[in-house]
Amino acid sequence: MFKKREIPVYLFTGFLESGKTSFIIETMKEGQFEDGMKTVYIVCEEGMEEIDKELLEKNKFKVYTFEEEEDLTKEALTKIDKSVRPDRVILEANGTWDVDRILDSLPPQWLLGEGIATVNAATYETYLGNMKMMMLNQFMYADLILFNRCTEDMDLAMYKRTARAKNRRAQVIFEMTDGTMNNDVKEELPYDINASEIQIEDDDFGIWYLDAFDNMDNYIGKTVKFKGQVYHPKNSNPDVFVPGRFAMTCCAADIQFVGFPCRFEGAKKLKEKSYVTVTAEVQSAMSKNYDKPAPVLIAKSVEEAEPAEEEVVYFS
Repeated sequence: MFKKREIPVYLFTGFLESGKTSFIIETMKEGQFEDGMKTVYIVCEEGMEEIDKELLEKNKFKVYTFEEEEDLTKEALTKIDKSVRPDRVILEANGTWDVDRILDSLPPQWLLGEGIATVNAATYETYLGNMKMMMLNQFMYADLILFNRCTEDMDLAMYKRTARAKNRRAQVIFEMTDGTMNNDVKEELPYDINASEIQIEDDDFGIWYLDAFDNMDNYIGKTVKFKGQVYHPKNSNPDVFVPGRFAMTCCAADIQFVGFPCRFEGAKKLKEKSYVTVTAEVQSAMSKNYDKPAPVLIAKSVEEAEPAEEEVVYFS
């Protein structure tokens, strides 16, 4: 039997002048495409940067440009696939196009291999303020989020937090204006992580939730106290519930419940969606969702509580 062709697609997302093409050029210059494999390069917007024709030919790149979103169809891409029979595909998306629609247009043998989102840090806060949903959707399928043109006076911790709120599995890196990489972006936490009992205020739940995932080792063995709503996962251990909060990443349509599994002997007696104050020790356990260790809680006490003043929390 013939093995079914599976063509990896490397998806680049980001607004115009976010550095998508520059990233691809640098990767080509580093020789990562000099393996003799045929590459189809789908360009969905013409940026300021152009790739030298000689460099494209050297790397066996076949370029196809789509100027209108409606022209990028499964039929059009299938025709390209049959004509070129590529070994891989690089798809440089238009930042204003629907990413889900782009992925739906891929032929069945074109499979998403890796997502890279590039961000011009100098314009990030402006986009967050005016086009938040469209901005954050650039991160949805990213394995790597690269903020470039960063400066020391920027709130890089906030940039990282908002990006990770949209996509917790993505690696977030920062490239400074001098070309160096800043891998030491520290979060200024609104609570004392060194306290004997870490008090999480209602409005700070979102920040704590993200930091507990990103810097889990800082919390292991420590006691936290916070307010959350009760959620009983289906088919779970009766002595486990999830205290958490409804959180919004970018808009009302994006509200989701987030929390941590918590072991408590009286869990099954807790009323669904009721508010409780939880005092618990933080431990870790293997997570099926993330295929790696994640924070879990061992309750010391769970008490009834008044509802939080704001039902929804934020990550910024």
